[in-house]
Amino acid sequence: MRLLKSLIFISLIILSCQNTKQINLETGPYRGLIKVTNDKALAFNFKVTDATHLEVYNANEIIYVDEISYQQDSVLIKLPVFEGYLKAAITENGLKGYFRIDGLNRSVPFNAIHGISSRYDTSEEANLNLAGSWEITFNKSKASGGSKGLAILKQDQNKVTGTIRTTTGDHRYLEGVLDGNTLKLSAFDGAHAFYYEAKVLGDQLEGIFYSGNHYTATINGKMNADFKLASGDTLTYLKPGYDKLSFVFPDVKGKLVSLNDDRFRDKVTVVQLMGSWCPNCLDETRFFKSYIEQHKNLPLEFIGLAFEYSKSEAQAFERIKRLQDRLEIDYPILLAQYGSTSKTSAQEKLPMLNAVLSYPTSIVVDKKGKVRYIHSGFDGPATGKPYEIYTRKFDSIITNLAAE
Repeated sequence: MRLLKSLIFISLIILSCQNTKQINLETGPYRGLIKVTNDKALAFNFKVTDATHLEVYNANEIIYVDEISYQQDSVLIKLPVFEGYLKAAITENGLKGYFRIDGLNRSVPFNAIHGISSRYDTSEEANLNLAGSWEITFNKSKASGGSKGLAILKQDQNKVTGTIRTTTGDHRYLEGVLDGNTLKLSAFDGAHAFYYEAKVLGDQLEGIFYSGNHYTATINGKMNADFKLASGDTLTYLKPGYDKLSFVFPDVKGKLVSLNDDRFRDKVTVVQLMGSWCPNCLDETRFFKSYIEQHKNLPLEFIGLAFEYSKSEAQAFERIKRLQDRLEIDYPILLAQYGSTSKTSAQEKLPMLNAVLSYPTSIVVDKKGKVRYIHSGFDGPATGKPYEIYTRKFDSIITNLAAE
């Protein structure tokens, strides 16, 4: 009897192990869906190349993901740099779980369907051509005055791509469709989970902008080739009586750093107000890294001031170090603030500025320590021509100051 019980027990253990066998992601294309409301979802595309690698697609952008881990029939997918991750059960035809950002306590339902490479289904041919510039007004409420954006769109039959510029940055790589007269555009990068849905009537559009499931705003737009945003060069400036920037903040090793340190003496220094959580800051940081590599002969330094939402100092430093490691950033990034990304609090830490209106904001300091140029926001590579114009202007400013 004891032998029989032992055999039964061993058999149950073996059966249990077989039932909990690890399941890996099936390779191939997927359509990901992040629910922004009960009946609307942001779509994005990704392709699993092997069990531990996948690629996320937004228009011309490819995000390479190499942090994928498994536990039995579940998978954890960490997006590069940002804190956001996807956690899901592996189902018969895809995935079912959620997109999560722990530091913001945000969780959004997520599922993915294997074998689908299109972003959105369409039932009608596009009966309009949206290619061009659109003046967009965002309204959080009827009482608000609204904020402006400039949509730059391209269209190939039903497929629509582009971005929306604002005074504080751009909405990066948007991709979607025009189905009859219904426009759907989305972007997902591990921080942004943006979805636009609008009805288009001639040269006008009206709809809703969703950021995950925590923020919505109505949008109204009209085609307007002459519309221009306020210049990012005019929004933040030094208060009267100031000509220098002054701060002392710790780096990831706890060392206090200031512009008076020997490293920055007699050099042009670019100070970047940023956050490890910020996609536009990531685009600007990549540009800065590339610029440094191409101009090693210039008397030039960079320094980042990070404003982090992480609840503890240790967590904030961890996020900063992850950014530096993933992008191989050699210049110091200091922790200026944690627990909040409040721009009001940021300005209080830099009282010589009239305001901090955007992450990122770049401040160029000359060899004598005087502030010579301040730019709010960043037109990233998704904007095309504005990106080219800004990067050429930046190069001209740096080159001229380095020659003084």
